[in-house]
Amino acid sequence: MSYHYSSSLFPYLIKTQNILFQGLHSDLRIVLIGKTGNGKSESGNTILNRRAFKSVVSPSSVTSECEKARGVVNGYRVAVIDTPGIYDTKYKEAEVVRKLKECISLSAPGPHVFLIVVKLDRFTEEEQKTVELLRLVFGDKAADYSLVLFTHGDRLRGTTVEEYFSKCGKLSHLIAQCNWRYHVFNNTVPDNHQVRQLLTKIRSMISDNGGTFYTNAMFQEAERAIQDEAKKIMKASAENKRRQEEELRDKLKGEELQEKLQWLNGEYIRKSREKAEKKNKFLETSMIRERRERKRRGGCAE
Repeated sequence: MSYHYSSSLFPYLIKTQNILFQGLHSDLRIVLIGKTGNGKSESGNTILNRRAFKSVVSPSSVTSECEKARGVVNGYRVAVIDTPGIYDTKYKEAEVVRKLKECISLSAPGPHVFLIVVKLDRFTEEEQKTVELLRLVFGDKAADYSLVLFTHGDRLRGTTVEEYFSKCGKLSHLIAQCNWRYHVFNNTVPDNHQVRQLLTKIRSMISDNGGTFYTNAMFQEAERAIQDEAKKIMKASAENKRRQEEELRDKLKGEELQEKLQWLNGEYIRKSREKAEKKNKFLETSMIRERRERKRRGGCAE
């Protein structure tokens, strides 16, 4: 089936291509990474002040795929990307890496911060390798955009977090790898103050990093793939959008009409990008490349 568009639609399509999703890129993009059971999903809920992610007590990861939720927090638009639990015994390392890479499309053009979620009284030997895993999956500079988020801060019981660190050299080493950036959450208390403090630390880190987010060739490629796919989605839905606009013009006038048209345009942009992110064309093509590369290396070895 072919689609025909009236000439009045072309300026809209061209303008959309030129300014596609600039508003959505103003989100503060937070990627949560941590071991199963550390309170990762619950921390995402605390940040957004709502039950955006499923969070239950379980020995295995409740989050099996990367998930994304948005909200407005203290006047800032925030996008939180929850990832599957790392060091989960039911996943092999290659599967963990693949699952973490899924968040590349959801956080494109790049995250402002990787929050390494650690349970304060349960720091394990394998968690020392978290920054190394970050570098493996996302690139060497990822540590410069990382901050350690400790959960279950209520278990300090009068001890300062600094005193606690002094008794655990391995924990101090993890924080040092993140340039001594850390924050403590008491997930049992719905206290917006601790979230405000976290956002202040994240903004300070962004400033230290030149006022920008973390990106590399992978994130840039993912962003290009998302924008290309989203443009196709918007083009396919342009006629439907035009009909909805005409219906609004028949019912409304003046300022109310303009507000509704602006809202409608924003919804189409948002939904098109969300669909494009979920299609994850970048991950699909990158995995094909990796398989070809492994096959080529294997062929050379024979």
